[in-house]
Amino acid sequence: MLKVGGAEATEQAASNRPTFKLSFGRGPRWLLLLLPLAAVPVFALNQTNRDQPARVSEAVLPVEVTRLSAADSYTVSREYTGEIVARRSSELGFERAGTVMSLQVDEGDFVSEGAVLATLDTRDLIAQRQQLQAQKRQSLAQLEELEVGPRSEDVLAAQAAVSDLRNQLELAQLQAQRRASLYAQGAVSKEELDERQFGANAIADRLQQAQSQLTELQNGTRQEQISAQVARVEQIDAQIQAVDISLDKSRLLAPFSGKIASRLVDEGTVVASGQQVMKLVESDRLEARIGVPEAIAPRLQTGSQQRVTVGDRTYSAQVTSQLPEVDEPSQTVTLVLEIINSDQTEPLTIGATARLAIAEQQPEEGYWLPSTALVAGEQGLWSAYVVTAETDLEETDYRVARRDVEVLHTEGSRAFIRGLVQAGDRVITSGTHRIVTGQKVNPTDSL
Repeated sequence: MLKVGGAEATEQAASNRPTFKLSFGRGPRWLLLLLPLAAVPVFALNQTNRDQPARVSEAVLPVEVTRLSAADSYTVSREYTGEIVARRSSELGFERAGTVMSLQVDEGDFVSEGAVLATLDTRDLIAQRQQLQAQKRQSLAQLEELEVGPRSEDVLAAQAAVSDLRNQLELAQLQAQRRASLYAQGAVSKEELDERQFGANAIADRLQQAQSQLTELQNGTRQEQISAQVARVEQIDAQIQAVDISLDKSRLLAPFSGKIASRLVDEGTVVASGQQVMKLVESDRLEARIGVPEAIAPRLQTGSQQRVTVGDRTYSAQVTSQLPEVDEPSQTVTLVLEIINSDQTEPLTIGATARLAIAEQQPEEGYWLPSTALVAGEQGLWSAYVVTAETDLEETDYRVARRDVEVLHTEGSRAFIRGLVQAGDRVITSGTHRIVTGQKVNPTDSL
């Protein structure tokens, strides 16, 4: 019998089979189905089990945690950039004007200290030097004559001249005396007497001069004459030395070992005094010039050892000096560091960028965390998952809680943070994408 909504229908069963009753809903209406017992699944539905809620087993996720330890500071490494420069660099040229006769080097050539790089035409200087050497020989001969003194023949000639003048004077005096007697007698005129007397006086003066010359020859050459002639010889020597200096300046020599960076003239070019001919840079001793903040410069004392990075290579360097002025555009102090272990097989290039890393201690309270423990939050903020313990009468459950943090500094695979965490908190370090707040976990210390 089937009763639906008060209407009854009678159906004759084909055979006597067991029946069961299904009741739907809680209202007064019910439905009785007559079904074969074989069609019923092998489970029992009873009112008591249906009314009690089912117990669902919650999954526990294993996680790795680390305990936070307080820190009062962290170290920040800052890089400052500069340039690789040659310790010495010279723009070379001749000190005198002339025609370039030869050039022994080309751009890129390595030269040793003192090597001849170029020469000028020196034919005029060579001729001038030969002329001065002839003058010197002449002056030396005169000096030798003065040092030896007069010859004996000259002395004998001077003595003969003195004797001759004495005889002439004696004769002139006798004639003057005779004219005086005759004048007294009125035999001769006054004019004739005066002529005889003046003639005798003139011979006396000549005799005195000859006597002085004889005395000079007998005494030898005066020292003043010898000194004057020596001075003439020394003057010629100085002129020859000046020509030699000009000859040396006609050769352009390398003041230090290095490489030719540029060559600006060729053979046959007439160059002026001081005109640049080529540029030489010292290639085996290089420096790094790096600007650092004025507050950091006193920490980098002269002589201290530093590490300078050029490209992907790191070199040892020594602080040699600090420039006394602050660079106005960058407001930095230029630090000069000498590269002391540059690899000659792969030499540094002048003008390359050099980097100097300096560690600075930052006083700040916080905690170090692996970077994998950080979870991105809203508006650029960061969070971390911590494990909290919930203890009841039977067991202790560990649940996930989210804490907001602030990242102060990152260093490789870890970060220095502060925020709503404290020392001793257990922070989940990996697999943060698999967990949510409130989830039950099984923590394992990663340390």
